[in-house]
Amino acid sequence: MTSVRDLTCPLCGSTGPFATLGDVRKRRHQICPDCKLVFVLSEYLPEPEDEKKRYATHQNGPHDAGYVNFLQQAVDPALPYLTPEMSGLDYGCGHVPTLSGMLEQRGLQCRNYDLFFFPEFPKEKFDFIFATEVVEHFFHPHEQWTKLVSLLAPGSLLIVMTAPWTEKTDWALWGYASDETHVCFYHQQTLDWIANTLGLMDLHSGNARVRLFRKK
Repeated sequence: MTSVRDLTCPLCGSTGPFATLGDVRKRRHQICPDCKLVFVLSEYLPEPEDEKKRYATHQNGPHDAGYVNFLQQAVDPALPYLTPEMSGLDYGCGHVPTLSGMLEQRGLQCRNYDLFFFPEFPKEKFDFIFATEVVEHFFHPHEQWTKLVSLLAPGSLLIVMTAPWTEKTDWALWGYASDETHVCFYHQQTLDWIANTLGLMDLHSGNARVRLFRKK
């Protein structure tokens, strides 16, 4: 059992004090007082083989109009900034890549990367990166955000989609917290901290679920 007294925020390194929340799965979460990241205690992190099995059950794909429309929320605010000569990446594409195909239909080049299903980590930098519904799965968010941003060329775009929490979120009922692979949750203030720390400029997507950044 993790001792709350020994905790540090896995994003900003704060030592608290942390408030505690419980979700619909009866997991214990800590709220960072500085960056407002909400993260589960380590005993609730799924084992890698269980995590991969869970992702493999996802039925989402290009054949699913509802899923395509869901991803369109991230694509639409990014399109005015994208041109055919750019190279992009779908970071955390899952076992049935969909977003890259949506972009290719618009003449845009987009590769796929996924820790479990397309695990060859890119060596080059990209003009744009989509990270849709992936950052809430980060076990080590500071390390993993830094790794993600390292793939961006200066002036390039990062499009992040995740459901943010607010002071009005009812954790005991929030469906987003019912997925055992969702292990950290972002307030808008958390994403501001990430942008300020990692050299990203907010381009304002107009959608609370989508953050559009440019690397400085």
